[in-house]
Amino acid sequence: MMRATFIGLTISELLFLSLPAHSQMGMGPGMGMGHGMMNMSMVRHHFAMMNGIDPRYASMENPLQANSQNIDGGKKLFEQNCARCHGVTGRGDGRDGESLNPRPANVAAASKMPMATDGYLYWTITEGGVPLGTGMPAFGGVLKEQEIWEIITYLRVL
Repeated sequence: MMRATFIGLTISELLFLSLPAHSQMGMGPGMGMGHGMMNMSMVRHHFAMMNGIDPRYASMENPLQANSQNIDGGKKLFEQNCARCHGVTGRGDGRDGESLNPRPANVAAASKMPMATDGYLYWTITEGGVPLGTGMPAFGGVLKEQEIWEIITYLRVL
């Protein structure tokens, strides 16, 4: 049963990733297939599928309730730390991310993917692009654990 669930989730993710990048994964207008740029969501997804995530993060679960206080706190932190690249609505269309290759992820969509567990998102924010060699800064030394969880809580409702 567990194997069938894993296979089903993997197929769903592959189908999701096969959709045009600009429609689901954060490519902005004019950044269609012809630009040859792999989106950050796809880079991270491929890396995690091939290598897994750091075991320290794999089983983590968000301890925060999705209440207005935590969501509002996460929104404020997202706007302060993430929106410049990921955009105010989390679609990867922030002004500072326009020149990055790969482009910032559409975290509004990516955070809803089955692979985007709490541990996966915590790993993403904490380690940034360091494991992947991309431009996303690591926020593990900048944000407190509570703040990272608040951002994750907010991402779930974007």
